[in-house]
Amino acid sequence: MLSRVDDPSALLNALPNAISTPELNLKMAKEGDNHALIAKLQQTARFDGAEEVNTLDGLRVEYADGFGLARASNTTPVIVLRFEADNAEALERIKSDFRRVLSSATDAKLPF
Repeated sequence: MLSRVDDPSALLNALPNAISTPELNLKMAKEGDNHALIAKLQQTARFDGAEEVNTLDGLRVEYADGFGLARASNTTPVIVLRFEADNAEALERIKSDFRRVLSSATDAKLPF
């Protein structure tokens, strides 16, 4: 794609900049707890201000200015979390929404 434009740098610089977290792992007590928690959240969790909640592989919650993702690892008893947003304020709001939902569903120590 870049080889088809006169100024590849301009094309790349025009892409939106987002702030994201690294992959975060919420450790669960035992194998299977991660899948049970995600299944429970898929049924009961409500996210403030979310535009869309996709439950295809865990939870991907889309907001106007970012997203939050929680999915059960298939190899270890953890919930894998990622957050991305247009700015630091939005990122903190999205993390706070997930913190609220997760804290009401588990007593595991949150990694964020």
